[in-house]
Amino acid sequence: MRIAVTGSTGFVGSALVPFLEAHGGHDVVRIVRTTGRSGTGQVLWDPSAGTIDAAALEGMDAVVHLAGENIAAGRWTTQKKARILESRIKGTQLLSRTLERLTNCPRVLVSASAIGYYGHRGEEALNEESPSGTGFLPEVCQAWESATEPASRAGIRVVQTRLGVVLSPAGGALALMLTPFRLGLGGPLGSGRQYMSWVAIDDVVGAIHYALTTEHLRGPVNVVAPNPVMNREFTSTLARVLRRPAVFPVPPVMLRLMLGQLADEALLASARVLPSKLRLTGYPFRYPDLEGALRHLLPTSR
Repeated sequence: MRIAVTGSTGFVGSALVPFLEAHGGHDVVRIVRTTGRSGTGQVLWDPSAGTIDAAALEGMDAVVHLAGENIAAGRWTTQKKARILESRIKGTQLLSRTLERLTNCPRVLVSASAIGYYGHRGEEALNEESPSGTGFLPEVCQAWESATEPASRAGIRVVQTRLGVVLSPAGGALALMLTPFRLGLGGPLGSGRQYMSWVAIDDVVGAIHYALTTEHLRGPVNVVAPNPVMNREFTSTLARVLRRPAVFPVPPVMLRLMLGQLADEALLASARVLPSKLRLTGYPFRYPDLEGALRHLLPTSR
């Protein structure tokens, strides 16, 4: 397929694009913000200005939309929250409305979302049919997913991938945890009883490719491993894989002082999310269990 990708140089995109090209045999066109001209494997856009080279998207078979302001990069100020929300709504609306107007629409749009949709839910088992939670992240995710409506209206099959805590030593939560844990300074966050719905980067890439090629898959899809764990189990497993102790819990008050609302909604919140649609449709998880995933991702720790 010819697949256009936004956010191709980001955390997930930088793993997805080489996979699509090398393993899937697909022709990937990057949707980028750099100045210049469309062509040579890229399409120009500027979501803030509401501009995109629509003609260059004609005839694409599929689009993967991953672009958006980093949610976990620093304290949520009023300005930061506005950028997070605006980057997702403006970019997704611009892309969806553009695809709707094309003469030759793509067959499928895979648009990123997040399990932040569910909010803080304790030990409740959550699937794609579960209602959204309350708070900033659920509001962002609802608006983000709703912004794909123009593409759906045009008859494009839309899949919203609700990503869990993506594990990769190249970035995200795991990369941030490695240094303190390797120094023997790791430990659970708060009580450690909050559920972490994690997923290895290999299965994120695999699930996106699966969504692109599985015709009967549509709507929200939880991209998480089938075995979520509490934070205290996550930290003890990571410590075991790294052969280090994990005896320094981080008090909630410290997290709140450093990160404010971000701590409550992203680090201390509990979401026990299950990949119901992926399992029902037969997606073969590469790393369904945490320890196997960590030993794969951190091979020097074996």
